Amino acid sequence: GTFTIRLLQTSTFQNTSFVDTEGLGLLEDIELGSLDKHTWTIRFYQPWVHPALPRSDWDTIENMIKIYLQQFNHLINEGAMQKDVPYPFVAQCMAGCKLYPNRTSQAFAYVGYNGQDFLSFDVGNATWLLSQDTKLSRYVQAVLQNSTAFSELVEVLFNDTCVDDMEVLLHYGKAAVERQEPPVATVFARTPS
Repeated sequence: GTFTIRLLQTSTFQNTSFVDTEGLGLLEDIELGSLDKHTWTIRFYQPWVHPALPRSDWDTIENMIKIYLQQFNHLINEGAMQKDVPYPFVAQCMAGCKLYPNRTSQAFAYVGYNGQDFLSFDVGNATWLLSQDTKLSRYVQAVLQNSTAFSELVEVLFNDTCVDDMEVLLHYGKAAVERQEPPVATVFARTPS
């Protein structure tokens, strides 16, 4: 079948010096792990996730997350100050890849601002597209578009790394992913007396 990995990030910018960031990784509807918001380390939720990749790969992924979050926070705060954005505000990101049965894949990245669609990344053209046309969205689009290192990183991560890692996770989590029965909810109803 078709499988999707999603990485979700919610960053609440309280002021220029305090950002509260939460992160969650999903394979379909299975929670793989989350980001410790104090240390930015990965907490694993499934017993098969950590053994799926060598420790050195997890260390690299964790270091990349930390570098990304430092750059993200700096970039967002700088833009907020340049464009007089009032604090507090929330930035959300969802990125990942979809793997199709014919082994083709499609990467995606979306950015939200205060609960609204803001930007999306067209991986094929390596361009950031506006979801809303405002001075702030055009400014952020220009900053991201001019950051070729960031765009290239996103492209490699979601076109190569994401698919490779998803295949390994699908192998290790085969039983969880291919569960035959959907989760069942038990409803307790009282019969009227």
